[in-house]
Amino acid sequence: MKTVFGVSLFLMLLVPVMSLAHGEVLAMQETVIPMNVPENNKLPWGFVEGKIASHAEQYPVIIQIYQGEKPVHFAQVPVNDDGTYQYKFRVLDVTDGKTTKIFNGDYTVKIFKMIEIDSNYLGYLAEQKKSGLFDIGIDILDKM
Repeated sequence: MKTVFGVSLFLMLLVPVMSLAHGEVLAMQETVIPMNVPENNKLPWGFVEGKIASHAEQYPVIIQIYQGEKPVHFAQVPVNDDGTYQYKFRVLDVTDGKTTKIFNGDYTVKIFKMIEIDSNYLGYLAEQKKSGLFDIGIDILDKM
């Protein structure tokens, strides 16, 4: 049984960074997911993969793995032209017949992606937030 990553989406955070062309803004999107490596794991590799709908070219994906509050593993991964990315890492090492568990138990994986956002859409979200009709959890809108 291959149980390496949970698919639950816990948090998405958009933080505009800089202006590109007229009407475009770069934003950092954070996705937080749980990862569980079971005690009886026999698979040597774990992986983080995904697809970014409107990825900002030339910006890598940053992957951070924590066990509780303790940082365990960080990586920087290039994004393919089609917006996909994949990072493979050792979970289990077998050398000279000796097995070493590199990852075991519960972890939190934070994935940071740079995306392009139309600034007109950000303006629309800011107006919706100001109206009080919707609770939009995007920090930057409080500054607009």
